[in-house]
Amino acid sequence: MTSDLDGDSPELSRPARRQTEIAAYVVKHGSVSANDLVEAFGVSVMTVHRDLDELERQGVVRKYRGGVTAQPTSVFESNVAYRLNTAQAEKAALARHARAMIEPGMSVLLDDSTSALALIDLFEDITPLTVATNFLPAIGKLSQLRDITLLALGGIYSPSHDSFGGLPCAQAVEALNPDLLFCSVSAVSPTHAFHQEQEIVLVKQAMLRAARTKVLLVDHGKLQRTALHRLAPLTDFDVVVVDEKTPADLVDGLRDHGAHVEVAPL
Repeated sequence: MTSDLDGDSPELSRPARRQTEIAAYVVKHGSVSANDLVEAFGVSVMTVHRDLDELERQGVVRKYRGGVTAQPTSVFESNVAYRLNTAQAEKAALARHARAMIEPGMSVLLDDSTSALALIDLFEDITPLTVATNFLPAIGKLSQLRDITLLALGGIYSPSHDSFGGLPCAQAVEALNPDLLFCSVSAVSPTHAFHQEQEIVLVKQAMLRAARTKVLLVDHGKLQRTALHRLAPLTDFDVVVVDEKTPADLVDGLRDHGAHVEVAPL
């Protein structure tokens, strides 16, 4: 999301300001009941449900019987605001490990994952670099760095992912031949990487075809899960980086199925 979740903007109407505050509350807690929101915001049940209907329409949250969640399912990916606030230590560890694979002068492709986003904070001392991405928060960060040639990959904008996708983005990716791809997914089984949305898969698959070396960054919370769409076998990635909270038997299982797994210390 490009808008803040602090609810301080004077330009927002009272309902819009409350919806922003509710969104931040749900993102912070992951899942809450409608009654929790009634108590927290001092409004009626009807008002809460009306606000949640609007937030669901925007793709910020998903309603279920008796409550609301920002967490992913096998069919729905989480809003970017939620993803930015989860597994932060693990993502930082993955980024530190991945940083050692990058040398000055390389061309790097980043997908719209918050795991790949964490890498950008480590770019400053390994420039010059050419970096391509379809993730708006990454574009914003990269635009502030010196000695970075930034390729902003456009396409169909998704507010819930704060990124560009669809066929136009996939076609832009296919015109590239980067040295390295750093990407992530929402779910990983012992053999495959998955994502909930076909439009996202379309772009990630184009990235896999384009890059010379492909690196999957995945925190332990995404393992032993599946989602609606298969992205690729794990053997399509040159390296799968997991954090050290990943149980040893899961690491062994991934390796037994042919994946090249490296464990990033926290």
